[in-house]
Amino acid sequence: MDLYSLLRGFADSWALLALFLVFCGVVLWAFRPGSRRIHDDIANIPFRHDDRPAADEPREKEA
Repeated sequence: MDLYSLLRGFADSWALLALFLVFCGVVLWAFRPGSRRIHDDIANIPFRHDDRPAADEPREKEA
């Protein structure tokens, strides 16, 4: 058996299973209990200064 066939067989079975388990882990981590507050805070970042612009650094007076 050549190297290509060996790696192809590994990728078709164990690597696919490992990637599927990593995917499931990421999904479970994102939807874990208690993470809603964190996700809501991150989702509202663009609207934090909706009533007034964020303070810029003070500008120097031009001569």
